[in-house]
Amino acid sequence: MEISYEKDHVCLKGVKQFDEKRIFECGQAFRFDPCDDGGYMGVAFGSVLRVTRDGDTVRLYGATQESFEKIWFDYFDLERDYDSVASALSIDDTMRKATKCGYGIRILRQDPFEALISFIISQNNNIPRIKGIVNRLCSMFGTPCGDTGFYSFPDAPTLAALSKEQLAPLRAGFRDDYILCAARSVASGETDLQALKKCSYEQAVTELKKLRGVGPKVADCVALFGLGHIEAFPIDVWMKRILQQYYNTPDFTPEIFAPYGGIAQQYLFYFARQNALN
Repeated sequence: MEISYEKDHVCLKGVKQFDEKRIFECGQAFRFDPCDDGGYMGVAFGSVLRVTRDGDTVRLYGATQESFEKIWFDYFDLERDYDSVASALSIDDTMRKATKCGYGIRILRQDPFEALISFIISQNNNIPRIKGIVNRLCSMFGTPCGDTGFYSFPDAPTLAALSKEQLAPLRAGFRDDYILCAARSVASGETDLQALKKCSYEQAVTELKKLRGVGPKVADCVALFGLGHIEAFPIDVWMKRILQQYYNTPDFTPEIFAPYGGIAQQYLFYFARQNALN
């Protein structure tokens, strides 16, 4: 990959396995939306970014050399060789088809607290409604990102100081309690998300599940998308159906995809959705 720093963007030439539509529409992040030019625009870590692609050239508008090196290189997991990952995961006919179908999906390395709150909100919810709640949360309690119309994700101390009444306009329902509980635990230091990035996946999930309203699926999503534990394999009702359809054997375990369980999960989920639509 060749990196060049232009006046208003960073240009990445020769990028393999990068498809912005598949990255931003596979259910792992909720703050990027399509633009009229076919790209995607959104905000992460308090910085606004517009992503476009022409073949194997990706342009990151709004990124500088500093922000690319500090934020975006890690955010898009650009150090990882996804061709090698896809090859390693092609262990059977299903996965060979899934890795081909999901070509270009990358696991975004998101802010841990944003991932925690976003996936708490995602419980028993659909993506348009999740996006609506998250956007209201940011516009009400986040900080404006200049004059872009975007807002940063509010930090833990900000949310921890709120009441259920103040969260009511979000229309998050029963999730209000869980949002406040998580924010207060992180703000107080009881839950140390940075430490959970450094510990084992099993330890991270165990600690996350101590939070009210965080079950196995949410804990795995936070571990995967917020803490960088790439072996996490989130299973919800949809994933159970997918596994039953393609791996309906009593001895199946996600460990067959180790150490890339989370990437395998995304490939399978995307593959199953495409088959359902075709």
